[in-house]
Amino acid sequence: MNRRGPGFAQLLALRRRGRSWRRRGRGLRARADGIGQRAAALDPVLRGMLWSVAAGISFALLNALLRWMTTELAPMQAQFLRYLFGLVVMLPIMLRHGLARYRPNGLGGQLWRGVVHTSGLMLWFTALPHLSLAYMTAIGFTTPIFIMLGAALFFREKMLLSRWIAALVGFGGVLVVVGPRLAGGDLFYALVMLGSAPLFAGSFLITKALTRRDSPAVIVVWQSIVVALFSMPLALVAWTPPTPAQWAWFVVSGLLGSLGHYCLTRSFAIADISATQPVRFLDLVWASVLGFLIFADVPALSTLVGGTIILASTVWIARRESRTRHAASLAAAGPSRGEHADARAGGDTAPAGTATPRSEDGRLPAVDVDARTGDEAGRL
Repeated sequence: MNRRGPGFAQLLALRRRGRSWRRRGRGLRARADGIGQRAAALDPVLRGMLWSVAAGISFALLNALLRWMTTELAPMQAQFLRYLFGLVVMLPIMLRHGLARYRPNGLGGQLWRGVVHTSGLMLWFTALPHLSLAYMTAIGFTTPIFIMLGAALFFREKMLLSRWIAALVGFGGVLVVVGPRLAGGDLFYALVMLGSAPLFAGSFLITKALTRRDSPAVIVVWQSIVVALFSMPLALVAWTPPTPAQWAWFVVSGLLGSLGHYCLTRSFAIADISATQPVRFLDLVWASVLGFLIFADVPALSTLVGGTIILASTVWIARRESRTRHAASLAAAGPSRGEHADARAGGDTAPAGTATPRSEDGRLPAVDVDARTGDEAGRL
């Protein structure tokens, strides 16, 4: 090659540009590693809240996108395509780990959950184009209340007075949200959206039973499969060929749904659910902002007030029961702690140089460790 020609100069310029991009990539990776290390050093509750905030933003964007799509396509078609592409975006992970890993231990439970969840989605998607994002988010805050009632009814969990108080306060918040619409023409869709909450609660309770025999990954995959199959007949009845842009938006919806569930799962794995509940109020903020920017929806004061009342009741009961469980665990660990304290006070310690006692197979004795925090169980 002629080193004085224009081609050689262009090649040198490309090499310099490539080295520059590689240096930038290494710098970005170093910054990302630094951010990850700083995030890992944060308090587990704070990290759980940040993951919960990320999940709320993902679901708010997903709801805004789906509401927009239901104004252009039939709601059942949008529902079908949302879960179809939710499955499509998970296929690479499924193929990487092997399809056999996603075989459920019994298909009946997955089908029942799919029927209940699809029924809730049919109501949700039907009301979606007719209600503001903030309004449907406030109604969605009632789902934990129905979960609590369903757990008492189907799992024979004790229904304490505090739970009844939370349910009644939450119902009062529903009346505040729905009340101004009693005289309007959209009351029907408000009640349809409210009707989806107990069905979603039922789906959650079935999921709780399924987790005893199937992993969360298996449950999420089969949710997409079953909902897509059950939604397909209704989608074909009102089918309208989507445009290329609409196909692309449904791919985005699948990514947002998977991202939201991943962030939510990370939040629950890092911190106690009751500790992350307060940031759910931000879901109402994201929904209000997106509704105003995209659809010019101005949330009514009754929606904001009622949503706050509903959320306050769920946060209160969640934190109260978390403290009750913590106190019970401390009471159960109390006697053993007292015995250890007495042993230390009486000088019953191993003398210096004494070998640490081991089990018969020569291993060190097991230490009860909390998988979430890494601390010994019972430590405050």
